Amino acid sequence: MHTNYSCDSTASMADMCRAAIAKGIPEIGFTEHYDLIVTETAECRDFFRLEPWAAELERCRAEFAGRLTIRAGVELGEPHRFAAQARALLARYPFDYALGSLHWAGAYNIFDVEYFRAFPAAVAFGRYFAELEQVARAGGFDILSHLDVPVRAAFGVYGRYDPSDYEDAIRSVLQACIDNGLALDLNTAALRRRAQTLTPGLTILRWYAQMGGERVTLGSDAHRPDQVGRHLPEALAAARAAGLKYLTFFERRQPCLTPLPN
Repeated sequence: MHTNYSCDSTASMADMCRAAIAKGIPEIGFTEHYDLIVTETAECRDFFRLEPWAAELERCRAEFAGRLTIRAGVELGEPHRFAAQARALLARYPFDYALGSLHWAGAYNIFDVEYFRAFPAAVAFGRYFAELEQVARAGGFDILSHLDVPVRAAFGVYGRYDPSDYEDAIRSVLQACIDNGLALDLNTAALRRRAQTLTPGLTILRWYAQMGGERVTLGSDAHRPDQVGRHLPEALAAARAAGLKYLTFFERRQPCLTPLPN
C-alpha cells in the first residue's frame, strides 16, 4: 500500500490503518515508491524520504498497537538498474520486505498508453518481460511486484490480453523468481481497472505452481483508504485454484509460509 510518502498518493498512513482495521484486516505493509529513473516524465524520482516516513510508521505502530500489525516495506523501482542505491537504502532501516518493480521497459513508461499505441502487443509486452527477467535474475529484493502490470494501460489499446501469448517469456521470469527465492505479489489493482484481472492471474499462477513455486503475497496496491484490501478474496481464490498451498509473510526480510486460509 502507498501513502503521501509516495508521489502518487495523498492518503495519510493513519487513515490507511483505520481503513484496514475497519475491514478486519489484521496485518498490512506500507511500501512507498523508491524511484531513481531520470527522464522528462519521471516526476517520482527521489520523492521518497526515509526518515520522516519511518517516524510516522513507528507513530502508527504505537497508536494502533494491539489492533493492527504494520510491516515496513519499500517498492524498489528498476532495482536491477540501481542495485547499489537499493542496497544502501535497505541497509539504513530494518525493513520487513522489499518489492522489486519494473515500471519502465527500456526508455518506455509502461503506464503510458502511447507506448502501446506505438508498438504491436508482441513487441511491447516482449520488451517488458525480457527486462523483467533481468530484474528477477538480479534479485536483491523479496517480492516481485505485479508481474504483468503493463496490462493496466495496454488493455485499453489492444482490447485483449492472454498471457499464453508470452508463455515462454513469463515462464523464464517465474523460473528466475524460484531460483532466487522471490515471492510473487498477487496484485489486485488491475481488477479496479478496465483489464479486470489479477496480476498475475490464474493462468500464470498455475504455471508457477506447476514449476514448483510456492511463495505468494497479497497486495491491494491501495493508494486510497477505500482501496485497502479490495479484491483480496479474489486473490486468495486464485491462489487456491492454481494449486498453491501457502501465503508468505515477511518480518525483518525473513519469509514465513503459512497455509492458505479456507
